[in-house]
Amino acid sequence: MKRRVCVVTGTRAEYGLLYWILRELQHDEDIELQIVVTGMHMSPEFGLTYKQIERDGFMISEKLEMLISSDTSSGITKSMGLGLIGFADMFDRLKPNLLILLGDRFEALAAAQSAMISRIPIAHIHGGEITMGAIDDSIRHAITKMSNLHFVSTEGHRRRVIQLGEQPSTVYNVGAPGIESIEKNTYLTRNQLETELGMEFARHIFLITYHPETLSNQTEQSVDQLLLALEEIKDTTFIFTKANADEKGRLINQKVEDFVKKHRESSSLYSSLGQKKYLSLLKEANLVIGNSSSGLLEAPYLSTPTVNIGDRQKGRECPPSVINSKPRYNEILKAINKALDFDFVKNDVRIFGSGNISKKIVKIIKNHQDLTSYKKFYDWEE
Repeated sequence: MKRRVCVVTGTRAEYGLLYWILRELQHDEDIELQIVVTGMHMSPEFGLTYKQIERDGFMISEKLEMLISSDTSSGITKSMGLGLIGFADMFDRLKPNLLILLGDRFEALAAAQSAMISRIPIAHIHGGEITMGAIDDSIRHAITKMSNLHFVSTEGHRRRVIQLGEQPSTVYNVGAPGIESIEKNTYLTRNQLETELGMEFARHIFLITYHPETLSNQTEQSVDQLLLALEEIKDTTFIFTKANADEKGRLINQKVEDFVKKHRESSSLYSSLGQKKYLSLLKEANLVIGNSSSGLLEAPYLSTPTVNIGDRQKGRECPPSVINSKPRYNEILKAINKALDFDFVKNDVRIFGSGNISKKIVKIIKNHQDLTSYKKFYDWEE
């Protein structure tokens, strides 16, 4: 009898990281893959990205509407409530033997809570990391404590998960799944990207994604300072991708939309570029700016420097090609100049592993056939 493995995805970025794991599960004869899409995937505002999952040849088992059109804390909490109700019914129908979750989104937290109550074992990817500027930090650790199997990206992250009381035999350092996408992706050339996007690039390309700092009340001021700094940059194409559906995400998107309208010749904004175009742009870009994890994880492997603004990613392990900046106009400009001078030849930036991470994860999952929802706390000893 095939083992039913359910994977939940709620955002375009998360799906990109899960892509090769889904492929590996899809082709395994001993596994019945169940895919549940929710959150931003189901929203016209964010591009109805569930359609890309279907175009990629995956069968979606369930679609869960849970995203309220509000970027307030109350709206996010209500979305989680809808998700908790929806996942309860969904898991009762699908009856998975294992649930796979990645990262630290509120959609994943709702899925984890429902699975825990339903006594469905959880495998969690990217635990043990720290992002001090966002509620994601607490969400990630909460999912860790509800999970039974852990796939982390560095040895330091493995140590931290064990420190949280997880049994060492259940915590595996497999590397970051996004790195596999980089190694296996076929890239569009600069000319092909210009054709695909219907625009002519300037001498430089900056790829920009700025998400809310959900533990800060300075989001509006910070994005204003970023856009003010970009006003000073000449001979550059600015390609923005929208902020996540977090508190104040729509505020950021509106400010970026206003900037793009003012600078139509040099800038554009996308709800979703898709994995191939996004990674191709990441490779062709002279610089990544903002506070997205892709600037810390994937960009260094493509020899693209990053300006990481503010505290959203504070505490996360990052290579030297990531230049941290305070969210102030003059500091951002200094960081941009420093990043553009970074020498990838003289510095090792490949700190998140390599190789067939999806194969490692699926093999480990299959080796844990007797996994149950029961957990025993591991007492950490220095």
